[in-house]
Amino acid sequence: MSNAPAPKVTNPEEIASFADYEAVATALLPYIKAAKTGDGELSRSAFYDHANIVGSIGGEFSTPDADAFAAEVSKIGASPDVQSRIAWIDISGPAAAAKVEFINWVGLRFTDFFVLYKRDDQWKISGKVYDSHSNN
Repeated sequence: MSNAPAPKVTNPEEIASFADYEAVATALLPYIKAAKTGDGELSRSAFYDHANIVGSIGGEFSTPDADAFAAEVSKIGASPDVQSRIAWIDISGPAAAAKVEFINWVGLRFTDFFVLYKRDDQWKISGKVYDSHSNN
């Protein structure tokens, strides 16, 4: 007989909450892909209807709703050289926050902060605040 301690078993609730990090990252993918493709409808699919967006480019403060933002993504068009990374995700129950960095999205650098909510087992963006770095 071994004197080794019995292995600990991970609580199923902890396993489920760990899976939410991947689910939040997946919920951000349509938005991230839209930066590359210029597909506003794809971007729009990541947001709740009530979503708020706040930020500025070139010193011009902007608060478009999700539909207006999607139209702007389509108008700007594809940025095939854009690079992105999810810097972090933080989750508490059905609420989450995430930070996504972009470089060379239409030649600009952006940091986007997202607030997401999980409803009916689906994560969607409820709000976005962004920084256009040197272009504020």
